[in-house]
Parts: sequence; C-alpha cells; structure tokens
Amino acid sequence: MEAEPALAYLRRVGRGDRAKKALGQNYLIDDALLEQMAAAAAPTAAGPVLEIGPGLGLLTRLLLRRQEASGGRLWAAEIDEGKVAVLEREFAGRPLSLLCLDARTVLLRDLWGGEKGAVCGNLPYYIANPLLRHFLRQRDSLTRLTVMVQKEVGERLTAPPGGRPYGLLSLAVRLYAEPEFLFTVPAAAFRPAPRVTSAAVRLHPRPYPGLLLPEEDVLAVARAAFAQRRKTALNSLSAVWPRDKDTVRHWLRTAAIPPEARAEQLTIEDFQNIALTIRRDGDS
Repeated sequence: MEAEPALAYLRRVGRGDRAKKALGQNYLIDDALLEQMAAAAAPTAAGPVLEIGPGLGLLTRLLLRRQEASGGRLWAAEIDEGKVAVLEREFAGRPLSLLCLDARTVLLRDLWGGEKGAVCGNLPYYIANPLLRHFLRQRDSLTRLTVMVQKEVGERLTAPPGGRPYGLLSLAVRLYAEPEFLFTVPAAAFRPAPRVTSAAVRLHPRPYPGLLLPEEDVLAVARAAFAQRRKTALNSLSAVWPRDKDTVRHWLRTAAIPPEARAEQLTIEDFQNIALTIRRDGDS
C-alpha cells in the first residue's frame, strides 16, 4: 500500500499545529526525498531504529512501514508534547515507542537492551553538533547514524583533510565513524522553507584503525591547533601549551610535521603523533 502523499498528510494531521521556530521545526514534504531518507536510514534488515525529532511523523510513516516489513521496532524521541499527542493518535496500535524527551538524554544501551541499531532524523540546525557527539559516543550501540543537516554542516562532517570545510568537527567525526555524503535537499522541499539548503549524511560507526591513544588525547591536540586555524601549527600550539616555541617545534619535527603546516592540512595520524610526542616528553 502506497503511503499518503506527504503534503496531503501534513494538511490532514497538522491542521492548526504550526511548526515551532524555537525548536527548529521544518517539515520535509518531498515524497521522493522522504523515501530516499527512509531507505538510507532503515534498510530492510531487522534491527531497532530511533528517530530524532519526528515532528508530525512525515518520515516516521515510512520508517514504520519498513520496520514492520522487517520485523524491527521503531522508537521516536520528540521534545514537543503537542507533536507527541499527534503521533500517539496517528500511529496507535503500531510498533512505535514514543519518548517525550530531549534526544540528548537517550542512552541507546538502556533503550535497546544491548542490541545494536540505527539512529536517524532531520536535526534542528541549532542542536545538530551536540546531538551527533552524544550518539557517536555511543557507537558500540550503533550500526549507522543517518541525519539531515544544513548543507554546510554536512560538508564539514564529510570533509577530508586539506580543504576549507575540514575542521575540528570533520576530524572528530572521522575518529568515531566513516562519513558519507548522501544527497542535498533544497529549501523548497520543506514547509516552512528554511533559508538554507540541507543535506543528508550517513555515518558508519567504527573504531579508528591504528589509533594508539584515547580519542580525547588526539582531540585535545586538534582543538589547540584549530583554535587559531589561520596560524601555523607551531603558533597555534604555542599559544595553548605554556612552553617556549622551541619545545613545540621539537614536538612537530619529532612527529614529522613541518612547523609551517596549518591545522587543516593535518590528519588524525598527524595529531596522534604530536600527542604521542607530548606524552613521551611528560607534558600532557
């Protein structure tokens, strides 16, 4: 049975219920893009799925249909009590567990009883980064994380070293997952239309290969280097660590990194080598 067209569904269930700007609510109404998002987030293999911020359930309908077909179950975390009431009414009797809370409080291990599953959603722009960090820290419970974000954020999430979009966010994501840019979504595909283009991104959680230190040790060096990204790595690191430049220059040379290199040119391995050198010198 074909799903009800998105715009017709929105008019039916959303009558008198306006999207709340304060919560970053914009409803994706393009049927083809909704199907693409559902297919990327919930393939046919059974397994639990958590949707973040379902709103009025435009994507939820398609995810639920896929979960029912595969024998899986769907959870949805929605902070807006009014939207939760709509979802309870619309999907009564179906395998959907509604959580009226801030998604940043969800612990997947507790939710799924130790089983691995997928997380997806159209993330409000103002809270996308904290949400991504929250769930990537739980990668042991994740098979994939599929999100719709502002296009600029999507480009940063998936950027390799060397380009302008590459930054601390790019590096942090790659420490925990393999990023994949899926497709762009024009503003006209939403109601109300945002002022920016969006993008769908999928993250495949995994331990970073060859990592010799805790992720936070590598991130500490990267934060220092990216704090003043227009400066060289030598100057950026010297501004953070209370040591003279000759010491920092020694760290970089030991790690086989030119002192004139800039943060956006450095890989995870480079930052790890710097961190290892600092640890050997007894300055953490």
